[in-house]
Amino acid sequence: MARPVPRHDRDAGGPAEVLAAKAALRQEVWSAMRAAKVARFPGAVGRIPNFTGAEAAAERLRATPAWQAAGTLKANPDSAQLPVRQRALEDGKTVYMAVPRLAGAEPFFALDPDHLSEPPRKAASISGASRSARRVALADLSPVDLVVMGSVAAAPDGARLGKGGGFADLEFALATAAGLIGPDTLCVTTVHELQVVEAGTIPLTSHDVPVDLIVTPERVIDCRPRHGPRPAIGICWEDLTEEKIAAIPLLVAQRRDATRS
Repeated sequence: MARPVPRHDRDAGGPAEVLAAKAALRQEVWSAMRAAKVARFPGAVGRIPNFTGAEAAAERLRATPAWQAAGTLKANPDSAQLPVRQRALEDGKTVYMAVPRLAGAEPFFALDPDHLSEPPRKAASISGASRSARRVALADLSPVDLVVMGSVAAAPDGARLGKGGGFADLEFALATAAGLIGPDTLCVTTVHELQVVEAGTIPLTSHDVPVDLIVTPERVIDCRPRHGPRPAIGICWEDLTEEKIAAIPLLVAQRRDATRS
């Protein structure tokens, strides 16, 4: 049985026809992964799929110059990118991981590789981070060198499709506004080959963040020649429902501050 999905997990904004096209593409990818039996427990549907070969993709990312030059990462909390977070800690990198759904007044885990109470493999999980990491506010983060994003699908033109809640794009917009992400900060995603779709396939809205590198177990796709300079992406308040804003204290505070200024 599919898990119940909170409403604010699936209310990313944008034109209705774009949202419908995105939803259809997600179903196609999830179905293809399920048919090929490359989605690990608990399955692909409704999630950033934990795919067979996630460790190999993490190792391939590990070999890139972008990885080797990075000292601090911001990473999504999904299982598919757990091998990436693990390797970052093993390589002595600081990892900022969003608390699922950006819940609470301190919506990020700060994982310091020099101060872990358990091995990187365990510390890099959500449950492990809750024991080994500090919960911190956005203002407590330092600038990051590399952004790791989970994807349902990604294309060589840099277009990325998440699971529908818009959290990755929100995190990116908030971190950019706080000066933690600059125009030259690289964004990467790790996916299975079945999650790589043709350029032009993924419909985009104004808040969608393009990725610079797509890493699969077999290859690295450099999207930068196709998508060009990354547009300035801020918080699209008109695309956020009152329910989503109310569910994320950081957004409540941001809107309050914006109203006062």
